[in-house]
Amino acid sequence: MTTRVHVVGGGLAGISAALELADAGAEVSLHEAAPSLGGRCRSFHDPVLEREIDNGGHVVLSANAEVFGYLDRIGARGELVGIEPAAFPFLDLATGERWTIRPNAGPIPWWIMAPGRRVPGTRPSDYAEALQLYFADARARVADRLDPSGPLYQALWVPLATAVLNTDPREAAARPLAAILAQTFGKGEAACRPYVAAAGLSRAFVDPALIALARAGVSVERGRPLDAVDLWNGRATALHFADERVDCRDACVLLALPPHAVRRLLPDLALPAESSPIVNVHYRLDAPVELPGGGPLLGLVGGHAQWLIARGDVVSVTVSAAEDLVDRPSEVLAALLWRDVAPALGRPALPVPPSRTIKERRATLKLTPAQENRRPGPTTATLNLFLAGDWTNTGVPPTIEGAIRSGRRAARTILQGHPPDRAGD
Repeated sequence: MTTRVHVVGGGLAGISAALELADAGAEVSLHEAAPSLGGRCRSFHDPVLEREIDNGGHVVLSANAEVFGYLDRIGARGELVGIEPAAFPFLDLATGERWTIRPNAGPIPWWIMAPGRRVPGTRPSDYAEALQLYFADARARVADRLDPSGPLYQALWVPLATAVLNTDPREAAARPLAAILAQTFGKGEAACRPYVAAAGLSRAFVDPALIALARAGVSVERGRPLDAVDLWNGRATALHFADERVDCRDACVLLALPPHAVRRLLPDLALPAESSPIVNVHYRLDAPVELPGGGPLLGLVGGHAQWLIARGDVVSVTVSAAEDLVDRPSEVLAALLWRDVAPALGRPALPVPPSRTIKERRATLKLTPAQENRRPGPTTATLNLFLAGDWTNTGVPPTIEGAIRSGRRAARTILQGHPPDRAGD
């Protein structure tokens, strides 16, 4: 009997799970509440800027094996543009000082010996404190292991940790940052290369995935929110959508939804509860944007803005762990962040160019030690009900890599317990 699976949620976790299941011969239906797939990784046409913009700024590192495997599966690896060899340019807005972190090939970090490849005013010995992250216990925070008064804290550790964990380093769990540093800087330049979507997130991650899903025989239904799940005798028995009740007694159900949506459906399930916001502002300029260093990425310290991504005549600024900013009016945010962006681009502070502000109030899990320890695996006490999402326990922070990893892992878990009948293939 062919395995039947209902995947609820059309973000990258749900898409990757659906492809993995279909490739193994399962019969898959993918249900998405929104009109389009992609979740928090998507693009849309903005009428104010008259450009295609992303809902948020996303950077992929070359160590993200699941991301590149996914892109290869949907035939879209060429949609990412990277900085090769790896380089991370920074600008200190308070002092005007500029520098570029340039890792070397191989796992031994010889680059910290070269003044032109490290943060100005630092010594090679300053970087040794990163080793303290690897000895962190489950309760340790980043700021417990990296000295907040040290020369690297504001210049390197804060921008890296905040971007990766979307949590203030004073609250963020140390272990996930250690895992990322081990997989990237710990393996050398080839694992550290930053990539961004050349023509937008949808062109890279969503549009080709729709073609791949159709070719794999996955039924995709959009505009289909899930209202309730019936449970009986240890199994999920029915899914209640707005327009239909779907019997799932003889099927598996994979909820690839954010934690607040899963809690609404399954209030007795113990899940992480806190989230952290991200603020993005997109500016359209009068000419194509060239960032310092010539690449698509620039880190900013000493202000509110954190990372800039340039694509054509649009420059996008991302602020992670943005609790202090997310409640401010959009026009106030656009003016505030432009005061940081303008000097980085050599532009006047006024007037503020046309902009679009996007607030993701529940962008990711707030990755405190307590919440890190509550991230669930793919299985639940309900035998045919499974979980996926970047917020689940993937071994990495809630990122694109984590979302794809979670979807594939949940799919493999389903297949291990419910192998499809391939005899008719």
